[in-house]
Amino acid sequence: MDTTHKLPAIATVPYLSTDGRAAILDQLFEPCIPLHTLSISLLQEKTFTSYDELIDSIGLQLTALANSSSTSDGTWLQSILAAHPRLGQSKVESSQSQSEQAQLNTGDESSAQSLTELNQLYENTFPGLRYVVFVNGRSRAVIMDDMKTRIDRRDWTAEQHAAIQVGFLPLPQEKQLMTPVHRRCVILPKTGHENPV
Repeated sequence: MDTTHKLPAIATVPYLSTDGRAAILDQLFEPCIPLHTLSISLLQEKTFTSYDELIDSIGLQLTALANSSSTSDGTWLQSILAAHPRLGQSKVESSQSQSEQAQLNTGDESSAQSLTELNQLYENTFPGLRYVVFVNGRSRAVIMDDMKTRIDRRDWTAEQHAAIQVGFLPLPQEKQLMTPVHRRCVILPKTGHENPV
């Protein structure tokens, strides 16, 4: 997906076609059919005053899935969270993730192999989840240390909530209307933390 796409004025979102609303979701999050299924109707049924408010509302939907005792809700949430590519993955579909991860794909082969192994260990420790973190400006070493800490913590519920919350900082005012998309990692409501890990 081209990161130069511009977001339409927030007031127009309810009037867009289904494909238009899906394109907004794909720009704000990773392209994901299960997320479309969950949230496309919300974008038509509710009027938002900002993209931050829209993102918060989707975060609430995801948190409701996370807090549900329904197995199908848990499976649905996992399919959404798994849409994010693995960190350091060489073949990434979305151009947003490609640019986010560019710094992780530089360096020596042994640290790239270590990142691959940590991704696998993380996914074995937390089945159905992918390690997600706000990447921008963080070195591979810092991210790998965080992965190890989170793996050692072995708190599946905390990881699920972290995946929902990571990377969604409020959009700067100048980026909210007709400007290139401010890329976020996955899906979450605002948390008040500038760089959640």
